[in-house]
This record gives sequence, C-alpha cells and structure tokens, in this order.
Amino acid sequence: MHSFPILSLALLIPVFGAVGIMLMPAERKTSIKYIAAASSFISLLLSLMVFFGFDRGQAGMQFVESIPWVRDLGVSYALGVDGISIPMLLLTTLIGFSAVYASWQVEERVKEFFALLLLLITGVMGTFIATDLFIFFLFYEVVVIPIYLLVIMFGSSKRVTKEYAGMKLTIYLLIGSAFLLVGLIALFIKAQAILGYPTMDIGTLATVDFPVWFQVFAFTLMALGFGTLLSMFPFHAWSPDGYAGAPTAVSMIHAGVLKKIGGYGLIRIGLFILPLGAKFIAPIIAVLAIGNVVYAAFICLSQKDLKYIVGYSSVSHMGYVLIGFAALNLISLNGAVMMMFAHGVMAALFFAMIGSLYHKSHTRDVADFGGLAHQMPRLATGLMLAGLASLGLPGLVNFIGEFTIFVGAFQEYRILTVIAVSGIVLTAVYILRTLGDVLFGPRKEQWDHLEDLKGTEMVPLIVLGGAIIVGGILPFMLMDLINSGMGQLLAQIDLTQMGGSL
Repeated sequence: MHSFPILSLALLIPVFGAVGIMLMPAERKTSIKYIAAASSFISLLLSLMVFFGFDRGQAGMQFVESIPWVRDLGVSYALGVDGISIPMLLLTTLIGFSAVYASWQVEERVKEFFALLLLLITGVMGTFIATDLFIFFLFYEVVVIPIYLLVIMFGSSKRVTKEYAGMKLTIYLLIGSAFLLVGLIALFIKAQAILGYPTMDIGTLATVDFPVWFQVFAFTLMALGFGTLLSMFPFHAWSPDGYAGAPTAVSMIHAGVLKKIGGYGLIRIGLFILPLGAKFIAPIIAVLAIGNVVYAAFICLSQKDLKYIVGYSSVSHMGYVLIGFAALNLISLNGAVMMMFAHGVMAALFFAMIGSLYHKSHTRDVADFGGLAHQMPRLATGLMLAGLASLGLPGLVNFIGEFTIFVGAFQEYRILTVIAVSGIVLTAVYILRTLGDVLFGPRKEQWDHLEDLKGTEMVPLIVLGGAIIVGGILPFMLMDLINSGMGQLLAQIDLTQMGGSL
C-alpha cells in the first residue's frame, strides 16, 4: 500500500466530486448531495487506511509521493505523512464527511454549495500532507477562495452581515498569507545561498544551518502568519465574526481544521526548519497565549449568541495549543497536536448541533430557549457531549490534550501555566450556564413543534461524537502516533541544529 498513491487519491477524490457536481444539472439536488457524500466518505476511508497502515515503528515520512514540478525553483509535487500530520488528515476527513451531512437541508444553489465545500476540504487536506513549501502554500491559498464565496453566498448572522463576515475573514487570512509568503521567499533565497541549489523541500530545509539572526527574523514572520490563522491574541477578532456569519458546514471546517493549519504550520515549518528562532520567540507566544485563554473566556461570559459563545471559546482553546507549542518540549508539543484534534471534533460537533437548531428555530439567542432536552433529546445529547468535552471532562478526548499541555508547559512557564489552568474554570462556568439555559429548566411550549435530529442529521453526532468518546477512552491510538512523529522531529532538530538541547 505504501507504493500506491493513496494520499493523492484522498486529495483528488473531492476534486473529482466537485467537477462531477458542476457538470450536473442544478435541479438534480439529491444526486448532487449524494456525490458530495460519496466523495467525502471515500476520502475518509482512505485516511483511515493511512491511519491504520502507518508503521509506528518506522521513523520519518511514509506514503511518500514526489514528482518534480518546477525544477528551476526546486519545487516538487511532494506528499507524505508522519505521526503529526496523520491526526490532522483524519480530522479533516472526519469533519468534511460530517459537514456534508450537516448541510443536507441546503436547498438553494445546491450545486455551487457542495462543489465549493469539496474544494475547501481539498485545500485544507493538502496543507497537512504537503512536504514541499510551495505546495503547502498553494493549498493554503486554495482555501481562501471557496471559504469567502461560501460565507457571502450562504452565510447568515444577526450581528454582522454575511458580506462583512466573509470579507473580514478573507482579509485576515490574506494578511496571514502575506507574512507567510515573505517568510517562505526569505527561506528559499537564504537556503539557496547556503546550499548552492534551489529547494522547497521541508525535510531538506530542516537540515540547513541558518544563522541565528535569520531564524529569528523568518520565524517572526511565520509566527505572525500562522498565529493570525490560529487566532492568536490580539489577531483573533476576525474569527468569531467569521463563525457567526458562515453557514454550518463552513463553521465546522473553520473551527475544526482551518485554524489547525496555523498550529500545524508552527510545528511542521516554524519549529522544524527554524528551531532557534522558535526558541527565541516562544516566551512571547506563551504570554500572548494567556490573552487567548483568559480574555476570550471572559468574553464568552457576556455572549448571548450560541455561535459567538463557541467562537470565542475556540479562540480561548487555541491559547492552550499556543502555550503547548511555546514550552517546546516533547510532552507539551504532543499535547498541542492532541488538543488540535480534540478541539476540532468538539467544535465541529458544537456547530453542527447549533446549525441544526438554528435551521429549525431560526434563532441562536440563548435567552430564547429553555427545556429543549424535553423536545430534542438527541440534539441535547450532542450539545452536552460537545460542551462536556470543551470543559475538559475526563474520559473525553479534550482532557488528554489539555492535561498533557499543562504537564509539559509547567516545566517551562509555571506562573503562566497556573493562569492558563484558570481557563478551565471559566470554560466550565460559561459552558454549563449556556447548556443549562438552553436544554434544561421548564419546557417552553413555543418549541413543541421542533423535530429532533433524524436521518442524515444524526451523522455528525455519530461520527464526531464517536471520535470524542473513542479518543477519550483509547487516547493511545492517537498519542502513540503523535509521539512517534514529534519524537523524530525533535531528535532531528537536536541532531542537526541544536547540539542535543532544545
């Protein structure tokens, strides 16, 4: 199976699906939805084959594909996965498959919606499996166009217009990509000067002995670019508006995997290629991470719109990822990757349930609801599962990531870690209060007409809820995989650039 281009196939199946959809008559809405579902399902199956077929006893990239593309620039169509990228690939396909079914009620411009959704899934997936910097950046740019069109065409929000939300989201993404582009160009030019030949291969660039000053300069650009994408404080303001204005599927992908490109890029590109720069900037990132955790959690306490609550909660949870990265040790970095996966499935489930509720009730205001567990027990189960995972309940997947991050970060930033732990308390306050107001208490007769989840609406709950539970009960399935990839990455950094210390 390692010689079979399984990664390319997983990447291209959604593209083929999008092309097939665009060739179909617009009135064949059901057929279009089935094509989208089949495409996302095949990609999910292929990612599961990669997950279970990965040899955990063998270090380095596996399922490698490489075809020279632009020889004069050292650019190749190069794909590969290791213990860090496989969880992100699996996360993307899980959420992508769930997002299709969460959008089953879309009836206007169905053809455009599902074609753009499949292209968005492809772009995100490509960033996690690309091993060439040019290809990575290409897939990152692919993400921007469909997400903008999906928000302005299909979004809805009471607080901001969908056009405003789409433009704000796109501008911030492009600002981040501008910093990245400058950093990547600088890496390319400096590496060519040192090596004597052009290359964009991430593994090769990681072996280059860049001067310390250059590493600090280039990593600063990377931190600004990836940090903006990750909603690092104070570059976070675009994110909640983007969530609120986006359709359900886009909110799921945005919170679930789009943000994770930022965390993945900091590790795969920033730390791997520029470790001394990462070590220099890490304390600044750790301080900003506290802004994410505490400030965004306090903002959640005053929000009344369900999407904004989950949106600011996501900003807060990304602070855990950032402080895990900033600690720069094996334990904290393992926790950061695990947290990205855990938050992805949790946030996607949250938005799927909120989207279903909004579709039926046409409101997202917490004050409008009460006692919904009486009318909608299955939707209540989904909201409770996502909420309890969000506050780090032991036995669910988020607990493993948060606990590991705090253990690793405490070794480097004791005071900051203690402050960050307070985020768990704040999260428990706003999550339990919100769930109590929406789901419990006296039954409101005005919502007696609402139907509970049924049919295709159950797919996100089963798939994402299952991932939350299985990941919490059997964490070693992911942690062992992540540890193998992160251990190899840190070992190579020690060997080639840092003289045995990090």
